[in-house]
Amino acid sequence: MSRLDPGDVLARRYLLLDPLAHGGMSVIWRAFDQSLHRLVAVKVLTASLQAGLGERVRVRSEARAAARFLHPDVIEIYDYGETVTEDGEVAAYVVMPLLDGTTLGERIAEGPLPWTEAAAIALRLARALRDGHARGLVHRDVTADNVLLTASGPKLLDFGIAASPGDPDDDRGTPPYVAPERLAGAPTHPAVDVYALGVLLFAMLTGRTPYPETTWEQIEAAHRTSPPPRVTGAPHGIATLCRNCLAHDPARRPTAAEIADSLATALAGAALGRQVRRGLAVAGAGVIALSSLLWLNGPIGLPTPPSPSAGIPVTPRSSTDATATLRRSPGTTTGPRLSADTTTGPQLSTDATATTRPSDATAVTTATTRPSGRRSATIRQAVDGFHGTLAGGEACRATDQDVTLDLQQILRRVLDTPGPIGPGMAELKRKLADREREGRLTPACRTELQARLDEIATAHGPE
Repeated sequence: MSRLDPGDVLARRYLLLDPLAHGGMSVIWRAFDQSLHRLVAVKVLTASLQAGLGERVRVRSEARAAARFLHPDVIEIYDYGETVTEDGEVAAYVVMPLLDGTTLGERIAEGPLPWTEAAAIALRLARALRDGHARGLVHRDVTADNVLLTASGPKLLDFGIAASPGDPDDDRGTPPYVAPERLAGAPTHPAVDVYALGVLLFAMLTGRTPYPETTWEQIEAAHRTSPPPRVTGAPHGIATLCRNCLAHDPARRPTAAEIADSLATALAGAALGRQVRRGLAVAGAGVIALSSLLWLNGPIGLPTPPSPSAGIPVTPRSSTDATATLRRSPGTTTGPRLSADTTTGPQLSTDATATTRPSDATAVTTATTRPSGRRSATIRQAVDGFHGTLAGGEACRATDQDVTLDLQQILRRVLDTPGPIGPGMAELKRKLADREREGRLTPACRTELQARLDEIATAHGPE
C-alpha cells in the first residue's frame, strides 16, 4: 500500500489534509485544491500501479470513460492522476466534490434499516448501475463505504475506477462484496455489480453481510455451495429479490434495470398501502373511540315507552332531552336504558347508582351494574396514553404506519374480548418484542408502550 500522510501534495496541486474514510481499495482524503482554492475529496487507490505501463494506461482510460458518465446519484469526477509516493510507488487518485454526509457503512453499523428506506437507497443505486452498464461501465466495488448518504440522497463513489465488460479480472473489490465467479478469474461483467448490490441490500436489511468472510483468503477457502441466506423482516418480494441477486450463477441474477423496476414497484405498493391505511386509520380512530366509549360506559340509547300492559304512566320527553342524553359526557351514569324482560317485553332500566322517581321504581325489573365512572375514566385515560405514545410520542416518532395500526388493532381486540385481559396483554408485549427485534420499533418506544400497557392493566383491576 502506498503511504501518504497529511501535508503531502499530489501533482503539486492537491494538499492532503486528513483521511475521511478507508475502503477495501482506497483511502478518501479531504484535500485543498491549490489551483482553484476549493476543498475537494481525493480518493487514492491503495493498490500500487507499479505493475506496468499497461495497467496504468487501462486505469487512465477507465477514468476518462467514467468522467463522461454524469448521473445525479453518482459523484462527479473532477480529475484523475497518478503520483509517485515517497516510497517510490505509483498511486492513482481520483478527485471529486467534497460533500457533507456519512457513509452507508456507518449507517448500517447503527443497526438494520427499515425495509422501505433500504429499498429506496438500493433503487437509487440500481438506477445508477443500470445507466452505467448501458454505457459499458462496470463499477466492480459497490460497497457500503462507497455510498455516501447526503441531504439529496445516496451518492455512489468510485465510477472513476470502473472497467469495461470483458476486461480481465484483477484484485479490485472488497471481499464481502466480491461475486463468487471472480475467484475463478472470470472477466468483468455487469453481474458482479448486481451481486455486490445484493450484498449491500442484505446488509441494510439485517445489519450484516450474508457471509462472514472478510479477506480474499477466507473467501477462497469457504467454497460456498449452499443457497444464499434469506432475509427476514422484509416483504417476501424484497427478500426474494435480494436472494436472486446473490445467486452463485451470474446468469440467474437479475439485471440492474430489473432490480430497479422491482424495487420501484414494491415501494409504490407500500406508498399506496400507507395512503389506504392512513384513510382507514382516520376512520378507524372514530370507531375505536366509539367502541371504547360503549365498552366503558355501556350502550347509549333513548328511552322507549313501556308496553301498555305494564300499567305504568309514561311521561313524554322532549327532543331537547334526547339531545342532551346523547351529548352527555363519557363516564356519566345517569338516565334510563332499555332492559330486556322475558315476561313483559322491553322495560325501562336504570343504573344502580341512578336516582329514580317512585313511579319509575315500580318498572325496574333489572339493575345493571358497571364499573364506576371514576374507574372507567382511569381506564380510558390509560388507553388514550397508549395511543398517544404510539402515534405522537417522541420515543415512537419513527414507528411506521403498519406497526402502529397493528398494535392499535390488537389492543382493541384485547379490550373488546370478554374475560381477563392478562393473556391479551402478554400477547401484545410479545408483539412489541418482535417488532423491536425486527428493527421496526426502538427500545425506547417499546419501554414506553409497555409502561402504558401496565397502566391499562392496573386500571382494569383484578381479573
